[in-house]
Amino acid sequence: MKALITGASSGIGKDIAKYLSELGYDLILVARRKERLKELKNELKTNVKVIPLDLSIEDNCFKLYDMVKKDSIDILINNAGFGDFGKFNETDIKKELQMIDLNIKSVHILTKLFLSDMIKKDRGHILNVASSAAFSPGPLMATYYSSKSYVFRLTEAIHSELKYMKSNVNISVLCPGPVNTEFNDVANVSFSFKPLTSEYVSKYAIDKMLKNKLVIVPGTMMKFSRFFSKILPDALLSKIVYNNQCRKKS
Repeated sequence: MKALITGASSGIGKDIAKYLSELGYDLILVARRKERLKELKNELKTNVKVIPLDLSIEDNCFKLYDMVKKDSIDILINNAGFGDFGKFNETDIKKELQMIDLNIKSVHILTKLFLSDMIKKDRGHILNVASSAAFSPGPLMATYYSSKSYVFRLTEAIHSELKYMKSNVNISVLCPGPVNTEFNDVANVSFSFKPLTSEYVSKYAIDKMLKNKLVIVPGTMMKFSRFFSKILPDALLSKIVYNNQCRKKS
Protein backbone atom coordinates (compact mmCIF):
# COMPACT_ATOMS: atom_id res chain seq x y z
CA MET A 1 0.00 0.00 0.00
CA LYS A 2 1.32 3.42 -0.93
CA ALA A 3 0.26 7.00 -0.18
CA LEU A 4 1.36 10.31 -1.68
CA ILE A 5 1.17 13.38 0.56
CA THR A 6 1.70 16.96 -0.56
CA GLY A 7 2.64 19.65 1.92
CA ALA A 8 4.24 16.91 3.99
CA SER A 9 7.02 18.90 5.64
CA SER A 10 4.94 20.30 8.52
CA GLY A 11 1.57 20.46 10.22
CA ILE A 12 -1.28 18.24 9.08
CA GLY A 13 0.69 16.79 6.17
CA LYS A 14 3.53 15.73 8.45
CA ASP A 15 1.22 14.15 11.02
CA ILE A 16 -0.79 12.36 8.34
CA ALA A 17 2.50 10.89 7.12
CA LYS A 18 3.31 9.65 10.61
CA TYR A 19 -0.09 8.07 11.07
CA LEU A 20 -0.18 6.40 7.65
CA SER A 21 3.30 5.02 8.30
CA GLU A 22 2.02 3.54 11.56
CA LEU A 23 -0.78 1.92 9.56
CA GLY A 24 1.82 0.29 7.29
CA TYR A 25 1.70 2.52 4.21
CA ASP A 26 4.82 3.25 2.20
CA LEU A 27 4.98 6.97 1.49
CA ILE A 28 5.87 9.53 -1.14
CA LEU A 29 6.37 12.89 0.59
CA VAL A 30 6.21 16.13 -1.41
CA ALA A 31 7.01 19.66 -0.25
CA ARG A 32 9.42 22.50 -1.01
CA ARG A 33 11.69 21.98 2.01
CA LYS A 34 13.97 19.06 1.23
CA GLU A 35 15.74 18.99 4.59
CA ARG A 36 12.49 18.82 6.52
CA LEU A 37 11.30 15.97 4.33
CA LYS A 38 14.54 14.09 4.99
CA GLU A 39 14.16 14.63 8.73
CA LEU A 40 10.63 13.26 8.60
CA LYS A 41 11.74 10.29 6.53
CA ASN A 42 14.18 9.32 9.27
CA GLU A 43 11.34 9.28 11.81
CA LEU A 44 9.10 6.89 9.86
CA LYS A 45 9.01 3.11 9.95
CA THR A 46 7.92 2.32 6.39
CA ASN A 47 9.59 2.95 3.02
CA VAL A 48 9.63 6.65 2.18
CA LYS A 49 10.47 8.52 -1.03
CA VAL A 50 11.16 12.24 -0.76
CA ILE A 51 10.35 14.61 -3.65
CA PRO A 52 11.15 18.31 -3.09
CA LEU A 53 8.87 20.31 -5.41
CA ASP A 54 7.04 23.62 -5.39
CA LEU A 55 3.52 22.67 -6.48
CA SER A 56 2.48 26.28 -6.96
CA ILE A 57 4.33 25.89 -10.27
CA GLU A 58 1.89 24.22 -12.65
CA ASP A 59 4.49 22.22 -14.58
CA ASN A 60 5.71 20.66 -11.33
CA CYS A 61 2.28 19.10 -10.76
CA PHE A 62 2.50 17.26 -14.07
CA LYS A 63 6.16 16.45 -13.36
CA LEU A 64 5.22 14.91 -10.03
CA TYR A 65 2.58 12.72 -11.64
CA ASP A 66 5.02 11.53 -14.30
CA MET A 67 7.58 10.69 -11.60
CA VAL A 68 5.25 8.46 -9.58
CA LYS A 69 2.50 7.23 -11.90
CA LYS A 70 4.06 3.76 -12.06
CA ASP A 71 4.05 3.47 -8.26
CA SER A 72 0.34 2.56 -8.12
CA ILE A 73 -0.76 5.15 -5.58
CA ASP A 74 -3.50 3.90 -3.22
CA ILE A 75 -4.03 7.17 -1.34
CA LEU A 76 -3.53 10.76 -2.51
CA ILE A 77 -3.51 13.49 0.15
CA ASN A 78 -3.75 16.97 -1.38
CA ASN A 79 -2.64 18.97 1.65
CA ALA A 80 -0.29 21.66 0.30
CA GLY A 81 -1.67 25.17 0.72
CA PHE A 82 -1.40 28.45 2.60
CA GLY A 83 -3.43 31.56 3.52
CA ASP A 84 -3.07 35.30 3.88
CA PHE A 85 -4.81 37.98 5.93
CA GLY A 86 -5.84 41.51 5.01
CA LYS A 87 -8.26 43.68 3.08
CA PHE A 88 -8.58 42.50 -0.51
CA ASN A 89 -7.52 45.86 -1.92
CA GLU A 90 -4.37 45.86 0.23
CA THR A 91 -3.07 42.27 0.09
CA ASP A 92 -0.16 41.27 -2.16
CA ILE A 93 -1.54 40.13 -5.52
CA LYS A 94 1.53 38.02 -6.30
CA LYS A 95 1.10 36.11 -3.05
CA GLU A 96 -2.60 35.66 -3.81
CA LEU A 97 -1.93 34.32 -7.30
CA GLN A 98 0.59 31.89 -5.85
CA MET A 99 -2.07 30.86 -3.31
CA ILE A 100 -4.55 30.21 -6.10
CA ASP A 101 -1.95 28.17 -7.97
CA LEU A 102 -1.22 26.03 -4.90
CA ASN A 103 -4.60 25.84 -3.16
CA ILE A 104 -6.65 25.36 -6.32
CA LYS A 105 -4.66 24.48 -9.43
CA SER A 106 -2.37 21.91 -7.84
CA VAL A 107 -5.32 20.19 -6.16
CA HIS A 108 -7.29 20.21 -9.41
CA ILE A 109 -4.44 18.84 -11.51
CA LEU A 110 -3.32 16.11 -9.11
CA THR A 111 -6.87 15.01 -8.32
CA LYS A 112 -7.69 14.71 -12.01
CA LEU A 113 -4.54 12.78 -12.93
CA PHE A 114 -4.52 10.32 -10.05
CA LEU A 115 -8.30 9.89 -10.06
CA SER A 116 -8.17 8.65 -13.65
CA ASP A 117 -5.69 5.94 -12.65
CA MET A 118 -7.72 4.96 -9.59
CA ILE A 119 -10.91 4.66 -11.66
CA LYS A 120 -9.14 2.25 -14.01
CA LYS A 121 -8.07 0.13 -11.02
CA ASP A 122 -11.47 0.65 -9.34
CA ARG A 123 -9.86 1.36 -5.98
CA GLY A 124 -8.18 4.17 -4.08
CA HIS A 125 -8.77 7.14 -1.79
CA ILE A 126 -8.25 10.86 -2.35
CA LEU A 127 -8.33 13.30 0.56
CA ASN A 128 -8.44 16.98 -0.36
CA VAL A 129 -7.64 19.30 2.53
CA ALA A 130 -9.98 22.30 2.52
CA SER A 131 -11.05 24.18 5.65
CA SER A 132 -14.11 25.26 7.61
CA ALA A 133 -13.47 28.46 5.64
CA ALA A 134 -15.15 26.69 2.73
CA PHE A 135 -18.55 27.04 4.39
CA SER A 136 -18.88 30.84 4.42
CA PRO A 137 -17.79 34.15 2.87
CA GLY A 138 -14.34 35.20 4.05
CA PRO A 139 -13.86 38.95 4.46
CA LEU A 140 -10.24 39.80 5.37
CA MET A 141 -9.15 36.40 4.02
CA ALA A 142 -11.12 36.54 0.78
CA THR A 143 -8.73 34.63 -1.49
CA TYR A 144 -8.06 31.88 1.03
CA TYR A 145 -11.74 31.28 1.84
CA SER A 146 -12.61 31.27 -1.86
CA SER A 147 -9.84 28.79 -2.66
CA LYS A 148 -11.05 26.37 0.01
CA SER A 149 -14.63 26.71 -1.19
CA TYR A 150 -13.41 25.61 -4.62
CA VAL A 151 -11.73 22.53 -3.16
CA PHE A 152 -14.86 21.69 -1.15
CA ARG A 153 -17.27 21.99 -4.09
CA LEU A 154 -14.92 20.20 -6.50
CA THR A 155 -14.65 17.25 -4.12
CA GLU A 156 -18.42 17.11 -3.61
CA ALA A 157 -19.01 17.07 -7.37
CA ILE A 158 -16.44 14.33 -8.03
CA HIS A 159 -17.89 12.25 -5.18
CA SER A 160 -21.31 12.43 -6.82
CA GLU A 161 -19.88 11.39 -10.20
CA LEU A 162 -18.11 8.40 -8.61
CA LYS A 163 -21.34 7.38 -6.89
CA TYR A 164 -23.29 7.37 -10.16
CA MET A 165 -20.46 5.44 -11.81
CA LYS A 166 -20.74 2.86 -9.00
CA SER A 167 -16.98 3.20 -8.60
CA ASN A 168 -15.11 1.80 -5.60
CA VAL A 169 -12.87 4.87 -5.61
CA ASN A 170 -13.56 7.27 -2.73
CA ILE A 171 -12.89 10.99 -2.45
CA SER A 172 -13.14 12.99 0.79
CA VAL A 173 -12.64 16.58 1.86
CA LEU A 174 -11.17 17.61 5.21
CA CYS A 175 -12.62 20.84 6.63
CA PRO A 176 -10.92 21.63 9.94
CA GLY A 177 -11.27 24.81 11.93
CA PRO A 178 -8.23 26.32 13.65
CA VAL A 179 -5.33 23.88 13.92
CA ASN A 180 -2.06 24.53 15.71
CA THR A 181 0.36 24.57 12.73
CA GLU A 182 2.67 26.94 10.85
CA PHE A 183 -0.38 28.21 8.95
CA ASN A 184 -0.79 30.97 11.56
CA ASP A 185 2.61 32.47 10.79
CA VAL A 186 2.26 32.28 7.02
CA ALA A 187 -1.25 33.78 7.06
CA ASN A 188 -0.22 36.37 9.68
CA VAL A 189 -3.07 35.54 12.08
CA SER A 190 -3.57 34.25 15.61
CA PHE A 191 -6.67 32.31 16.60
CA SER A 192 -9.15 33.76 19.06
CA PHE A 193 -9.80 30.37 20.69
CA LYS A 194 -7.79 27.22 21.35
CA PRO A 195 -7.04 25.33 18.13
CA LEU A 196 -7.11 21.55 17.74
CA THR A 197 -3.80 19.71 17.59
CA SER A 198 -2.49 18.67 14.22
CA GLU A 199 -2.03 15.11 15.50
CA TYR A 200 -5.72 14.81 16.44
CA VAL A 201 -6.97 16.29 13.17
CA SER A 202 -4.69 14.08 11.08
CA LYS A 203 -5.71 10.82 12.75
CA TYR A 204 -9.38 11.79 12.69
CA ALA A 205 -9.17 12.66 8.99
CA ILE A 206 -7.51 9.41 7.93
CA ASP A 207 -9.85 7.24 10.01
CA LYS A 208 -12.89 8.93 8.46
CA MET A 209 -11.41 8.84 4.95
CA LEU A 210 -10.83 5.08 5.21
CA LYS A 211 -14.52 4.76 6.15
CA ASN A 212 -15.44 6.63 2.96
CA LYS A 213 -16.75 9.74 4.72
CA LEU A 214 -17.24 12.58 2.24
CA VAL A 215 -17.07 15.73 4.40
CA ILE A 216 -14.76 15.40 7.40
CA VAL A 217 -15.14 18.07 10.09
CA PRO A 218 -13.03 17.49 13.23
CA GLY A 219 -14.15 18.97 16.53
CA THR A 220 -17.57 19.63 18.06
CA MET A 221 -17.29 23.41 17.67
CA MET A 222 -16.70 23.19 13.93
CA LYS A 223 -19.57 20.72 13.51
CA PHE A 224 -21.85 23.31 15.11
CA SER A 225 -20.29 26.01 12.93
CA ARG A 226 -21.06 24.04 9.79
CA PHE A 227 -24.65 23.49 10.90
CA PHE A 228 -25.23 27.20 11.42
CA SER A 229 -23.52 28.03 8.12
CA LYS A 230 -26.29 26.09 6.40
CA ILE A 231 -29.15 27.99 8.01
CA LEU A 232 -27.85 31.53 8.43
CA PRO A 233 -28.08 34.10 5.60
CA ASP A 234 -24.78 34.80 3.82
CA ALA A 235 -24.92 38.47 4.82
CA LEU A 236 -25.06 37.53 8.50
CA LEU A 237 -22.36 34.88 8.07
CA SER A 238 -20.13 37.44 6.40
CA LYS A 239 -20.61 39.87 9.30
CA ILE A 240 -19.82 37.15 11.86
CA VAL A 241 -16.69 36.11 9.98
CA TYR A 242 -15.51 39.71 9.60
CA ASN A 243 -15.83 40.38 13.34
CA ASN A 244 -14.04 37.13 14.14
CA GLN A 245 -11.25 37.89 11.68
CA CYS A 246 -10.68 41.28 13.28
CA ARG A 247 -9.99 39.56 16.62
CA LYS A 248 -7.36 37.20 15.23
CA LYS A 249 -5.06 39.69 13.55
CA SER A 250 -1.50 38.97 14.76
